[in-house]
Amino acid sequence: MSKQFTKGQKSQLSALTAGTDLYVGVQLNAPGTSWDISCFGLDVNNKLSDDRYMVFYNQPKSPDGSIERLGEQSGDNDSFRVNLNAVPKSIGRLSFCAAIDGNGNAGQIQSGYLRIVAGGTEVARFAFTGSDFKTERGLIIADLYLKDVWRFGAVGQGFDGGLADLIRDFGGQVEEEEEAPKPAQPAPGFAPPPGGAAPGFAPPPGGPAPGFAPPPGPPPGQPAPGFGPPPGGPPPGQPAQPAYAAPPPPAQGYQQPPPGQPQPGYGAPTQQPGYAQQPAAGGYGAPPPAAGYGPEMLPSQAQPIQPGAMNSLNQYRELPTSGRWVRQNSKLVKVTLGPEAVARRGSMVAYQGDIDFDHRGSGGIRGRIESAMTGQGLKLMSIKGVGEVFLAEDAADVHVVELQGQQLCVNANNVLAFDASLQTEVRRIESAGLPGGGMFHLQVGGQGTVVVMTRGYPLTLNVQGPTFADMNAVVAWTAGMRVSVSTSVRVSREVYHGASGESVALQFMGMQGHFVVVQPYEV
Repeated sequence: MSKQFTKGQKSQLSALTAGTDLYVGVQLNAPGTSWDISCFGLDVNNKLSDDRYMVFYNQPKSPDGSIERLGEQSGDNDSFRVNLNAVPKSIGRLSFCAAIDGNGNAGQIQSGYLRIVAGGTEVARFAFTGSDFKTERGLIIADLYLKDVWRFGAVGQGFDGGLADLIRDFGGQVEEEEEAPKPAQPAPGFAPPPGGAAPGFAPPPGGPAPGFAPPPGPPPGQPAPGFGPPPGGPPPGQPAQPAYAAPPPPAQGYQQPPPGQPQPGYGAPTQQPGYAQQPAAGGYGAPPPAAGYGPEMLPSQAQPIQPGAMNSLNQYRELPTSGRWVRQNSKLVKVTLGPEAVARRGSMVAYQGDIDFDHRGSGGIRGRIESAMTGQGLKLMSIKGVGEVFLAEDAADVHVVELQGQQLCVNANNVLAFDASLQTEVRRIESAGLPGGGMFHLQVGGQGTVVVMTRGYPLTLNVQGPTFADMNAVVAWTAGMRVSVSTSVRVSREVYHGASGESVALQFMGMQGHFVVVQPYEV
């Protein structure tokens, strides 16, 4: 079974596996960014004293073959093979790093991990998100290091510079690139002036909103690979183009074929992503399609309209679809349908497309009984169809949490939506000291996404020994911990004025790798 690591956690490698021929895989899910992933072989002083042991895209193998870059495979963006028995004694640390190539920052990472596989079995995984970082452009993800024996450490440290700055920081030398000659200025004519497309309702670029997982958003002027064209609007610092200026040809992306292939004719159907494919036209009882038109595009894929009276609302325009769940802002999330989704009843604020909303219970007869007894039941609805649905609840902050086989317990008051493919179960923490005799939560697990709500900016606490949290402030915690109720009521606290009122708390006990999420608000 793979051991889950948290930032700063370390372990002897022998406690994870007896193998020394390892596979190290890295995945970074950050739409709109491109990352270079490298392995630095450092000496005892943590310096790159021999640059032949920097293994990356331009040098895929160390001279002795002990470190080898394997590239993208098995769902990993990049991977390496490390034979620890062949690593020379002059190398005491293998540091796995990532740096942005182009625009963007680490805050745009929706989810990421580094995993170690030995003998075909995953033995360790360090998962992280962009909420751990801000504007950093480089990451030191994890280390394999020699301290009497080989050990593994989950670092998760941000770095302000790019790949070249990482090399310099490790003591390596970087050859300076010659400045490219400036292109000749075109002769004036009737062509529209150079610059961005005519301004529309596209939102201006900005940093991610705080939370578990920041919303995707391509950087200014760069298309998100494999997804949609970048939002409209001129680059910062350039004046808006006049309304009569024609926009430049669209960038290759969500709806565009690669260079060298013919453009589809007007009305030709375009391929949608796998999570929200349009149904095939025709079929028994289906009306014939209108002449000259193909399947309707999702509204977020349409070209920006020309500026008009509502141009002042530019910054609030819908973000383009770059995944199944897209956080539009800190309070609202969009789900693109295909597979069924489940959401809190009444949380729909808008939708576009052919959508059906159906009542769904929170756990059968048992769930309804619990709801009647305690008022903590979770009233849900299933969402089916083709289109986009926008969800929010009382202007609470929303956080998109990706589950990759893990199990998470979420306070029933903090659940907004989740994939119907996830396994869910309503559970109860029983205690006479709790209102109604117990506290209910939803345990979710499997492969998929759950959207969690908080009041204010949450705090994630690693459980390293007994950890206590006010039951009204607890948002979520990892499954598998021992959770009990701790009461600290004294007689004088009930008698004298000025008591703290912190009489009931939940106590969490677990091994390393567990965490608790709390919010700065008591429900």
